[in-house]
Amino acid sequence: MKKIIFLLAFSCLASCQGTKDISTKSIYNPTKYNNTITADELKTHLYIVASDSMEGRQTGSAGQKRAGNYLISQYQKDKIPFPKGAQNYYQPVPASFLNARKNQNLSDSENIWAYIEGTEKPDEVVVISAHYDHVGTKNDAIFNGADDDGSGTVALLEIAQAFQLAKKEGHGPKRSILFLHVTAEEHGLHGSRYYIENPLFPIKNTVANINIDMIGRRDEAHAASNNYVYLIGADRLSSELDEICKTVNEKYVQLNLDYKYNALNDPNNFYRRSDHYNFAALGIPSVFIFNGTHADYHRKTDTPDKIEYDALTKRTQLTFNIAWELANRENRIVVDKK
Repeated sequence: MKKIIFLLAFSCLASCQGTKDISTKSIYNPTKYNNTITADELKTHLYIVASDSMEGRQTGSAGQKRAGNYLISQYQKDKIPFPKGAQNYYQPVPASFLNARKNQNLSDSENIWAYIEGTEKPDEVVVISAHYDHVGTKNDAIFNGADDDGSGTVALLEIAQAFQLAKKEGHGPKRSILFLHVTAEEHGLHGSRYYIENPLFPIKNTVANINIDMIGRRDEAHAASNNYVYLIGADRLSSELDEICKTVNEKYVQLNLDYKYNALNDPNNFYRRSDHYNFAALGIPSVFIFNGTHADYHRKTDTPDKIEYDALTKRTQLTFNIAWELANRENRIVVDKK
């Protein structure tokens, strides 16, 4: 009898430690890996990605390619491979594609991708994206783009590292995760459009997209506190995605979730202004994580010394936990809205 009681108690303890799944219990509690995402590491990466040596990361420029080389070096350091079916960490995006809609005289560029294969449902893929391009230089001034979108770029590195550590310790994600650094966002979301028109994995197998664009600062509406983030689009296609965002935030991060820019009549139209939109347009549940604009938006003063690294850390952790739930829940989220 004692043995039976012990086994029942152990079973209850194990299930209580799992991540909440709206439809069923999930797996190992991610708190340990969430805590590996630190302000110090994010700051180290960002001072490199948004340094003057990257020359503003203009699409196809030598500076952008240097930034790409740095991203790849970090994935290699953490032993995170490029995706199955790819030849390397690059998805070439030709100038002919970038200039087809409006000739902006852009050079050949690249999306950069890294990949962690799922343990149980490897054919199902969660895509986490951020654009690593910015606007380059103007009148000899370097536009560093620390927040836009150096912040999202380095967040991907930390999230990937956390998932890779989990996999190394036997808690790899059930579904595969594609870490996608897209090019040419600033010129019209071209890099993400190229990916969805030339997907490495079938669109029908893409479970969701989490897109990070500007998560290192605060806007005027939140002058008193940076403990917030805007969520845009989570409920547009899947009520489950929106519920996941709310649940994991309450459980692990406790940011104030602001839905102001999610309104259908938002005059800023942010829902269509970053790379998640190319996924959502194909019916893939997508959420855009965003801090809003500020006085340094698209100015040479968007520099890494102005980033609020405590806010950047918490928003990166929120993204990680949303991805963890999407990758590990028993059933993929459903599309229940048009």
